[in-house]
Amino acid sequence: MTGTVAVVGSFNVDHVWHSERLPRPGETLAGIYTTGPGGKGFNQAVAARRAGAGTVFVCALGDDSGTLLARALAKADGIALRVQESPEPTGTAGIYIDATGRNSIVIGPGANASLTAEFVRGQTDVLGNAAVVLTQLESPREAVFEALLGGRAAGAIAMLNPAPANAEVDATLLAACDLVTPNETEFAALLAAHTDRRLDPEAVGPLEDAALHEACRALLPHGTVVVTLGQAGAFVSHADAARHHDVAAFYRVASERVKAVDTTGAGDAFNGALAARLAMGDTRPFSDHVRFANRYAALSVELPGAAASMPRLEAVQARFGDR
Repeated sequence: MTGTVAVVGSFNVDHVWHSERLPRPGETLAGIYTTGPGGKGFNQAVAARRAGAGTVFVCALGDDSGTLLARALAKADGIALRVQESPEPTGTAGIYIDATGRNSIVIGPGANASLTAEFVRGQTDVLGNAAVVLTQLESPREAVFEALLGGRAAGAIAMLNPAPANAEVDATLLAACDLVTPNETEFAALLAAHTDRRLDPEAVGPLEDAALHEACRALLPHGTVVVTLGQAGAFVSHADAARHHDVAAFYRVASERVKAVDTTGAGDAFNGALAARLAMGDTRPFSDHVRFANRYAALSVELPGAAASMPRLEAVQARFGDR
């Protein structure tokens, strides 16, 4: 169904501490505590829905207050849930944020680790009716693979956000993707694992465009790679046969100037917004969709929280216009 994003992934209850700086090993700092919803999967589902696309979220939840929170928030945003019940507690995350918005995060997977390939495979109506299937790597590899395969088989764009960077991505998983969206750290890790190229994450952004395009093609010869570069924007690399209405095979899209309060979930905002635009049947060039995703992510860092910071489409349009 045009306009639908199926997100397969994680839900966490985030426990967040704000302090002037991040603690050093062995150090105790005073800070301000908050809690709220998160998890890469849920963040991206909220972003996709608030960016305008119909959204279904496939996940695993425990029998606890975290489940009640997930169900209430999904209902409030109009996100359809498909839940695999787990004996494990709902996932959690400990997040530490400094005065500049930088963060450090520790994840407790809990029920997220219970999501099975069999459960995902059983969501044939969800995967079969989606225009984009979006997943990440806070869920078991087999469930992620099943989501990508099922989406692609039904004609959806199979989209993988290969985060976090320490998650293992094998060649078979990459081969199942039409679109991969790493940040610099994730991109460097993928290159090291799958090619003979070695790049320091800090060297990814400054790399000359043609060389970065060549590295992307070595990583994913058949599809599109979007490398998110934080304040430097994003780099797009297409296979010649899959340019999504773009004329150029590779290019950069600039970021927007904002005052960052909390960068938690910025990558998820970008991915959810990009998936929404691709799913909504818009035939504008891919570059327009990436520009929108950049703007959407920029607004998200001006607010605290993860899922809670995802802006509404109206807010993006009011700041930047309709494109």
